[in-house]
This record gives sequence, structure tokens and C-alpha cells, in this order.
Amino acid sequence: MRKSIDIVNHKPKAPDDDVLEIIHALMHQYRSQQYRVLRDGPHDITHMESKVLGYFGRQPGATQSDLAQHSGRDKAQLARLIKGLRDRGLLVAEADEADRRQVRLMLSLDGQAVQRALQQQAKRLGTSAVAGLSAQEHQTLLALLMRVKGNLDSHE
Repeated sequence: MRKSIDIVNHKPKAPDDDVLEIIHALMHQYRSQQYRVLRDGPHDITHMESKVLGYFGRQPGATQSDLAQHSGRDKAQLARLIKGLRDRGLLVAEADEADRRQVRLMLSLDGQAVQRALQQQAKRLGTSAVAGLSAQEHQTLLALLMRVKGNLDSHE
């Protein structure tokens, strides 16, 4: 019997000079390792949930509308994410004193703990990712990546 080849889940290796494919692979690997730290705990956090937690961690008391404006994401998608985080006890809501129709959101104590764990893991991964680079190589890498980003920004 012939062996079947799974071409959907196994892409051929990208050429070494395909910069954007390498950047994409690095980000996928980074996110996978970043969220692995929480996967076995009480809170299985997705990338988008971490973005929402991060936003309300930086902007305590902001509203869902504030997040929608900041992120450019669909309001219905954000409503589902926020509801899920509230149901899991990671976000708490308070009615705005000036306008009771507005709901102000902030991290709960559990949400703060999850946010700290994500930040600590991100710091560990960042340090690990550039291990062995000299200070000059690190600065050169940053400068080159910023040039690539600038090139892409100019095409928007």
C-alpha cells in the first residue's frame, strides 16, 4: 500500500532568504511557547484573550467600546471574548458612575496573576530568543526588523 503524503499540514521548507516566512514561523513558535505556560493551569488563554487582558491591564476602567476603537476588531467578537473572560473570573465590570449604561472593565486578581505570568514568560522567551547575540548583533537585528516594518508600513 502506498503511503499518502499530507501536503496540507506539511509545507515545504521556506528558502533561507524568505524573510517574512521566517518571521511568521518565529512568531508562531513564540506564541506557542508563550501560552504553553498557562495551558496546564486553571486558565487556558488564547492569543486574543491575552490581548484583551493586556489592554485592560494597561487601561483599567476602559470600556468595550474603547477596546474596539483601539484594536479595530469587530464589536461582536470582542463582546464574546469579554464575556468569556468575565465568566472565568479574569475580568470584572463596574457600571460607570456618570453613565450607568457604560461598563468599566478591569482585571480581577486572577486576571492580574495571569497577566503577570504571561509577561514573565514573554520576558524569558525574549531573553532566550536572543541568547548568544552580542549587543551589536542585537541592535543590528532590531534596526533591520524596523526597516522591514517601515518598508511594509509604506505600502499601506
